[in-house]
Amino acid sequence: MSFNAMFKTKPIIGCIHLKALPGAPLFDGNLDNVISQALDEAKILQENGIDALIVENFNDIPFFPSKVPNETIAAMSVICHELKKHINIPLGVNVLRNDGMAALSIAHICKAEFIRVNVHLGAVVADQGIIQGIAHDLLRYKHALGAKALIMADVAVKHAAPLADMGLINETLNLAKRGMVDGLIVSGSGTGAAANVEDVKTVKQYAELPVFIGSGITKTNFNDYLPHADGFIVGSYFKIDGKAQNPVDAERVREFLER
Repeated sequence: MSFNAMFKTKPIIGCIHLKALPGAPLFDGNLDNVISQALDEAKILQENGIDALIVENFNDIPFFPSKVPNETIAAMSVICHELKKHINIPLGVNVLRNDGMAALSIAHICKAEFIRVNVHLGAVVADQGIIQGIAHDLLRYKHALGAKALIMADVAVKHAAPLADMGLINETLNLAKRGMVDGLIVSGSGTGAAANVEDVKTVKQYAELPVFIGSGITKTNFNDYLPHADGFIVGSYFKIDGKAQNPVDAERVREFLER
């Protein structure tokens, strides 16, 4: 399986930004509410023509830099299992801030089709401190599990700065060749920030892999990226008032897809 085989056209991937999970400071004490909202949003996105979904523990701030606690993995497994029973489009998993091992284990058990890893190679400085790449462990874990989930990895990941900047071209080549990933993601500086079109062109030029836009896509700038990207992850724009913390707005989804 590959992303090109999974999607026959350039996909729009909608984000399920989960409410805070057990153990997180913002958790309201009711996991059923988290599951219910996730299912409601998945239904809205799928019914309006979204091609795939990706689930994130988005409201578990402040994030752990690497390993998340067991209760986070357990909760996300339950939610992904429920989602897979109610959707018929591919599902992805992203465990923030950078627990690719947890994401892969959840995806493998719940039969999700792909995962996202924010820092696959190299090292960055973020609000969680120094975050280091996990490719050496993740790829061996994937092989040991016999897991089929594809791996998306960020290039010049948002909300971070490289510890030593090797340049966009070298980072792209390393991820594509030495990192053994299946797709690359180019984002802006933070959640909802638009990616630089020239950065997208550069990554596409130097990587023989699908390239996805990871943030900042709106109905007005979509056509700027369409010739250069192979897919689009849309989160904030689909929410009420365009704010990532809010629930999905069905009307904004419909307007985007119609456009």
